Amino acid sequence: MQTKVLVSAALTVLLGGCTLGPTYERPGAELPAAWTGAPAQGVKAPGERWWTLYGDPALDRLVEEALTHNQDLALAVARVDEARARARAADSERWPAVDATFQRDRTRSSERSPLPIPASALERNSYRGQLNVSYEVDLWGRLQSASNAARAGLLATEAARETVRITLATEVVRAYYTLVAFDEQLAATRRSLALHSEGLVLQKVRRQAGLINDFTLRQLEAEVAAAQARLPALEANRTAQELALAVLLGRSPRAIMEDAVARRGEQGEPSVPVVPEGLPSDLLLRRPDVVQAEQILIGANARISEARALLFPRVGLSGYLGSESSALSDLFSGPALIWQLAFGLAQPIFQGGRLFAEVDAVKARERQAVAQYQKTLQEAFREVRQALNTQVKAREVFDAESVRTLALADAARLSRIRYVNGLISQLEVIDADRNLLQAELNRSDALRVQRAAVADLVKALGGGWQGFDAAPVAQAK
Repeated sequence: MQTKVLVSAALTVLLGGCTLGPTYERPGAELPAAWTGAPAQGVKAPGERWWTLYGDPALDRLVEEALTHNQDLALAVARVDEARARARAADSERWPAVDATFQRDRTRSSERSPLPIPASALERNSYRGQLNVSYEVDLWGRLQSASNAARAGLLATEAARETVRITLATEVVRAYYTLVAFDEQLAATRRSLALHSEGLVLQKVRRQAGLINDFTLRQLEAEVAAAQARLPALEANRTAQELALAVLLGRSPRAIMEDAVARRGEQGEPSVPVVPEGLPSDLLLRRPDVVQAEQILIGANARISEARALLFPRVGLSGYLGSESSALSDLFSGPALIWQLAFGLAQPIFQGGRLFAEVDAVKARERQAVAQYQKTLQEAFREVRQALNTQVKAREVFDAESVRTLALADAARLSRIRYVNGLISQLEVIDADRNLLQAELNRSDALRVQRAAVADLVKALGGGWQGFDAAPVAQAK
């Protein structure tokens, strides 16, 4: 009876010792009940290939190229591979370590030793082969906690890779449509330059005929020169943008120097992604950077258990089985058998406070991880609300610039008619053309901002929500 009581008490102590660290619980956060500022009409962003909502095959190919060849993404993938290997290494610590050794020695003793040794025995050979096994009994969960921390590190690295992937796709979309905007601005500037150049030729003829004065001719020449001056700057900016996009695509140095970035000829307006009705706000808990912050917190929590376990005894088992002989031919004979079983117990007694300091350090790191998680969550909701608002306002600006461009195009047409009929001067026509060109440039830039706002919203939401169900977000283990 007494033996059973002792055994039960020992098991209680051992099982209780396996839970030395705090149990992880996701930090509480007051989440909004609904999305603020979401557009009433639009489309749902397709999850994995969300950039297809633009309906631009050229863009689709460029994003796929970037996801295949971009070096930042390749670096993130390599980091995941490293973290996965480290997690396997941490898991391996929980298993017995087995290795085999073979040793061959040849020694010679002194002829002047205190004990007389026959001359024939002064030199000896020794052969030894054995199989070694060692194992640490994880009574306090130290190895399990280290494995959990490594696993959380792997999940955090995978989330970081997904963040890089979403960010890369967003940057390609933004760079592509910035390049498209430069194309449109160059086309508008060249149209204006061609129109003014034709007018300049005609006005030179009229000046020679004495129908206009030098002042009017010089004004038109200055307008043509101003349009010509805009072209080199726009072309330089377009080239710089195209090269930056080529680097994002992960192209080779030769391709960067020689190849152009393909884009579609006709560009339509982007569809507006909306947050589907009933989509819970805790969708953002699945955003990769939020997942990464939480996994870092989970890892820091597991490190507390690991540090606390170092304060308790460490139990090790070891042994070997093999053979030892002075002759290689007798090494595997029965009499050459050797073996050993060993039990080791190590209890820290005095470390100058180092182990307690380590526990305090990992607790402090956990508090840092909690603060970082809360900050990441705050930034996620801020980015979503800002992206929703930016998308709506960018659309309003684009609509207004479109109306302004149509009005100024009609005004420029009417000014030419009035000029031909002698109702206004050439300077008023030049002013109308200048206003039209600026409106076209502004509309092109507004369309670029609108397209970028769509990408920013999808990025803020974590890359779309296809396949999302209404079930609560499960906490990572």
